[in-house]
Amino acid sequence: MVDLVRRRALAVAVALAALAALAAAPVALLATPAAHAEAADGVSKADITVELRPGGVLHVKEQITYTGQVRRTLLTRTRYDDASDRVYRVSGFKGDATLADDTITFGGKGTATIEYDVAGAVTPVGGGEELRWYAVNGWSAPVQQALVRLSGPTPLQNLSCFAGDLTSATGCTAASMDESGTRAEFEQQGLGPGQALTVVAGFPPGTSGGRPILERRFELSNAFTLSPVTGGALAGLLVLLLGGVALLYWTRGRDARVIDHEAGAPVTTLRDGHFSPPDGVRPGQIGTLIDEQADVIDVTATIVDLAVRGYVHIEEQPRGAYDAPDWRLVKVPGAPMDDLLDYERALHMAIFDGRESVLLSELHGSFAARLGKVRDALYRDVVAQGWFARRPDSVRTRWTTIGVITTGLGVLATVLLAWFTPYGLLGLALIIAGAALSVGGQYMPAKTSRGSSALAHTLGFRDYLASGEIGEVPPAQRIELFSRYLPYAVVFDNVDRWARVVASMNGNGAQADHLYWYHGPAEWDLSKFADSMRTFTLTTSGAISTSRQFRRAF
Repeated sequence: MVDLVRRRALAVAVALAALAALAAAPVALLATPAAHAEAADGVSKADITVELRPGGVLHVKEQITYTGQVRRTLLTRTRYDDASDRVYRVSGFKGDATLADDTITFGGKGTATIEYDVAGAVTPVGGGEELRWYAVNGWSAPVQQALVRLSGPTPLQNLSCFAGDLTSATGCTAASMDESGTRAEFEQQGLGPGQALTVVAGFPPGTSGGRPILERRFELSNAFTLSPVTGGALAGLLVLLLGGVALLYWTRGRDARVIDHEAGAPVTTLRDGHFSPPDGVRPGQIGTLIDEQADVIDVTATIVDLAVRGYVHIEEQPRGAYDAPDWRLVKVPGAPMDDLLDYERALHMAIFDGRESVLLSELHGSFAARLGKVRDALYRDVVAQGWFARRPDSVRTRWTTIGVITTGLGVLATVLLAWFTPYGLLGLALIIAGAALSVGGQYMPAKTSRGSSALAHTLGFRDYLASGEIGEVPPAQRIELFSRYLPYAVVFDNVDRWARVVASMNGNGAQADHLYWYHGPAEWDLSKFADSMRTFTLTTSGAISTSRQFRRAF
């Protein structure tokens, strides 16, 4: 019986405990959000005064009550139009917080007072001035209550306010004006993180003299806008700059125009039965005179010319079916070196370099190093002949350098104009002019009247070589005479045609086995000379071009 009573008493106690727990649970559940709310970050009140001062400057004072860790990012830039941003400049910041860039950080004390000035919030409108300022914006936490008091030096004409996103058209909770019209109040309840309370007020004309601060926004579509202004300016600059380049060529780079009326003059190639090149021009000189470049083909033609004139002997080497062709260049002893021009002497020394003979395949080392002297001597020679007033390579380098610098300045101008103005197209005119000058610099070397006259006679001689006519030349002199023509044919790219003419000649009525300056291997005769000569010129030009002292001209 006692046990039964005890069991009943225990059951009653457990039931009462369960009821007490159930009764306490709602209280605990209801108390938890409140505790969390007290610990959450937030702004309970933002009390703001805004005073409009001269120059359109707003003096702002804010008294903030908050919990937790909060910060605020001031709005300092908005879109104004397709090309510009509106800038709000904040200065004179002080108070119970720190400002870094556009972010205000509060110290966690629960209350703070800050002050600062804002420029750029006033816009002149048709009937006066409009003040528009995002008085509450950029908070990292919700704002429960915001109150803005606005005052100015003159009575307000109108006012309005908006709450929510920056572009929101939803009115604020309340907006009012005192009886004097010099003060207005704006109120908003419950702003979310990042939302804004925007206040708008109208003032009479000239109230503050403020104006918006605009900065051009960089966009490629705006930087290179084609309009009547930019298009007209670009066209005008192109005409001016490209016209200037054309004028430079006309006055500085144009050959003395004597070619047309002298090209048809008779070309005298034979005097008293002896070879006589036009105006005494050597093959290497002709190449430089024609294209104003001391290049590979000029040196190749000069080597052939030195052989024909008795300074070098060319010996074609025997080879197997799969061997590369090769030639031995042999120095002719006792040749009158004083009769050579400077560039010919430099080339002769570069080939032999103290040796009596050398294989064409072994022309490297000192030969490549000395080709630069050959090129310089060629350029000096055409100036000494009076064909050019200045070295063609120096003229090209100078004008090309000016063109490259102009192009670089054009690129810099384009970047600056595109970044800061909508006139980026104008910089393109300078780039185009610089590029035209860089390319045109290759044509700036100008021949003198004497050089143009020599070129006119040379072109007539080229036509004669291209025809391949033998003419009235005594048979006994044909091999020597037409051998002397061959280096010129190398320059004029007629080596195949003229080599066949030489191969068909004989001096005593019988087919020759070799020439006085060119020897072939065993079982070689003059009928194979055209193929040998073509291969020799190509191989020699390749050996020269590998030195990188000359550019390849074909």
